[in-house]
Amino acid sequence: MPRSSIAVCLTCVLVTSLTAQEPTEWPQHSLTRPKPVLVHPGPAGPPVPAPSDAIVLFDGSSLDAWQRDRPEGGAVPWRIVGSALEIVPGSGGIRTKRAFGDVQLHVEWRSPNPPAGNGQDRGNSGVYLMGHYEVQVLDSWENPVYADGQAAAIYGQYPPLVNASRPPGEWQSHDIIFRRPIFSADGRLAVPARMTVLHNGVLVQEDVLLLGPTSHMVREPYVAHEDALPIMLQEHGSAVQYRNIWVRPLATPSPSIPESP
Repeated sequence: MPRSSIAVCLTCVLVTSLTAQEPTEWPQHSLTRPKPVLVHPGPAGPPVPAPSDAIVLFDGSSLDAWQRDRPEGGAVPWRIVGSALEIVPGSGGIRTKRAFGDVQLHVEWRSPNPPAGNGQDRGNSGVYLMGHYEVQVLDSWENPVYADGQAAAIYGQYPPLVNASRPPGEWQSHDIIFRRPIFSADGRLAVPARMTVLHNGVLVQEDVLLLGPTSHMVREPYVAHEDALPIMLQEHGSAVQYRNIWVRPLATPSPSIPESP
């Protein structure tokens, strides 16, 4: 098949798939959107060992892989408590010193116990791939909140298929397969980002096409950016803890990119 035909076919598949999955029938953060049903994932276990080819981002002691999420970087403003990295509310987020594109990312986290606040004010943080695309961290145990803001939601876009949350104070995990967006030479979106997420070992996002970067109350369009950017952990006013963070960079497929007209 000629390259131009491949490009056209790829574009048709992507547009068809995106149209089929786009949640346009629900306004962002709709309070009437059906909430995912609760599925008990089983008890928390010990930290999941990193594979031999993984890059360990936090092992319970060293913060060498991280810096403050500011243009100038700087020392991490969070604290290590035991073997956990605890958010200092009001201090701002942190990001990796190294940049990543396509990845398999493992993150373990727990919300404060006893819980404080309600809705988005309770155990809120987030894992941002490339600093733009958020998988929500939230205490979603018996905590009513809009569907696309639940724990393991792709925030503002896709609710999790089910609510696989554990109670506050128990360790939880996000396992994320992320495929970065691809932009054409003129900066237009050629291939949307894709994401698969397991929350506590339960599939909650299956190869969904992201509609754009994470935003609040409005769906922002894609804006061209670098092929590799840091992973960011959000500070959102709650002393959420993290442990055992590791990542496996993945080779990026080489699709045919539609040529500009």
